[in-house]
Amino acid sequence: MDAQGPGGAGEFDPADQWVFDPNTGNYELRLNPAETSADDTTELRRVPRSSSGDGAVGSELRGRRRAAKREEKEEATGPVSRRKPKPKKSKAKKALYWGSGTLAFLLVGGSAAAYFVYQHLNSNISKVDVGENNAAVSNGPMNILLIGTDRRDGKGNEGYGDAGSVGHADTTLLFHVSEDRSNATVLSIPRDMITDIPDCRTKQEDGSFKNIPGESEVRFNTSLGQEERDPGCTWQTVEKLTGLEIDHFMMADFNAVKEMSSAVGGVEVCLAKDVNDPKSHLNLKKGRHTIEGEEALAFVRTRHTVGFGGDLDRIKLQQQFLSSLMRKMKSSGTLSSPGKLWGLAQTATKALTVDTGIGTVSKLASLGKNLSKVDLKNVTFATVPVVDNTDGATVLLDKTKAEPLFAMVRQDVSLTEVKEKEKAAKDKQAALLKGPKADPADVRVKVLNGSGQFGAAQETVDWMQNTEGMLRTSNGGNAPSELKKTTLEYAPNQADQARRLADSMGLPASAMKQGTKDAEPMAEMTLTLGADFKGAGTPISAPSKAPKDIQRVGADDKNVCAK
Repeated sequence: MDAQGPGGAGEFDPADQWVFDPNTGNYELRLNPAETSADDTTELRRVPRSSSGDGAVGSELRGRRRAAKREEKEEATGPVSRRKPKPKKSKAKKALYWGSGTLAFLLVGGSAAAYFVYQHLNSNISKVDVGENNAAVSNGPMNILLIGTDRRDGKGNEGYGDAGSVGHADTTLLFHVSEDRSNATVLSIPRDMITDIPDCRTKQEDGSFKNIPGESEVRFNTSLGQEERDPGCTWQTVEKLTGLEIDHFMMADFNAVKEMSSAVGGVEVCLAKDVNDPKSHLNLKKGRHTIEGEEALAFVRTRHTVGFGGDLDRIKLQQQFLSSLMRKMKSSGTLSSPGKLWGLAQTATKALTVDTGIGTVSKLASLGKNLSKVDLKNVTFATVPVVDNTDGATVLLDKTKAEPLFAMVRQDVSLTEVKEKEKAAKDKQAALLKGPKADPADVRVKVLNGSGQFGAAQETVDWMQNTEGMLRTSNGGNAPSELKKTTLEYAPNQADQARRLADSMGLPASAMKQGTKDAEPMAEMTLTLGADFKGAGTPISAPSKAPKDIQRVGADDKNVCAK
């Protein structure tokens, strides 16, 4: 059916084809506007588009006018037949009937249909209470923990590895979205990395809580499943590792990869050589392939025949697959086709286990809509830097490279070049750090503690006075509330003092909050320490560029081929 929009000759709204017949009490479809002429004596009302819209009022008035005309005609000529013989529908009209009828059903019974869909999809979602109930969307940067578990039970997971396995954090990614939604960084955390797992509190089926003791120097993947640990334990492990605060988690199993890849019509991947891995059952020739179902799962699981045959090489395959899946969902008709969208929604909600903060369809949709603002060209996948362990089977965190990378993510520094508009805004902010700097003895600043660390303000004042020579500094006590990031508020005529303080403390440009009015000659600036404060004398700002040699790939890079 052609639907070119209102206003054109011969155009119509499918919802306007459905009219109410008071004699039968049913809505009837009028495929051709000519079927209901001005002489038609049947009282028919158009289906209102909205319970309060002008269209409903106009339709009601037209129905009353037709009724009045019918009564006048009956008084003059006597009753007339209220029904006309229905013309036989052509095959084309029958097809149109079903097409527009489906659409009209959604329009007429919109609230009932939406409620059914909402309840149906809601029932698909599994939730875990991890002791956090954050809002689905926040105004600041967001961190979403994505967990792929190797759990072997459940429909679609049969035949993989150890039957009955409780599942581990086999694939873990931390999806960081910048505050302005201009970019995102996805950090892959190696499953065999040796780390510390903190104590965690898990909620039992009867509503009670159980404390699970932590462990030192164990594989990261044991943060889930082992010792009855739930996704909240992985959540806390990642927070301790990276220093980032997580907002939500999403977890899926083997079957999710198969179902999601099929729901979008296949995902394109590339291999630089032939691969035949009997363990994962992947058998593909060199070149590009569109894979789905079992083959897609084999692709993200294989590792013995690519690279050095380890988990780090498998991470590269997973990053390639996820990047391609994201491109497919953005570029194809998946999100604009009701049929495909329904299939994808069904698959996604059945596949996911999430925290209670996003445990409904509406909350998931709200989160998805917010995150979709990020352009794929500004999404970068990176692997947490590690070095080989002496046992040959595990890896250790490379702190020299990892800490600068984590600092960049904590402070919203993109790993990609963002769009010109955002770049110009950041350049303007960075300009606040450029210019003359006051003598340390002329810096006047009051320090407030919003870091959550006891004594941080006094520690900073002592360091400023004794080490940096800023004698005109004072302790303002605790801030009204804790802050995630340190800020420096100052007047335009205090800019040289602000630059000196920023240089000493290593403040990022984003911390500079310049007012619009000049201050009195002896007025103090206000420095509020945030959670990013690591100690007096430790620079707060993150590097502007990622460390060299970290493994990364852009989500929009279509030329990646696994070697």
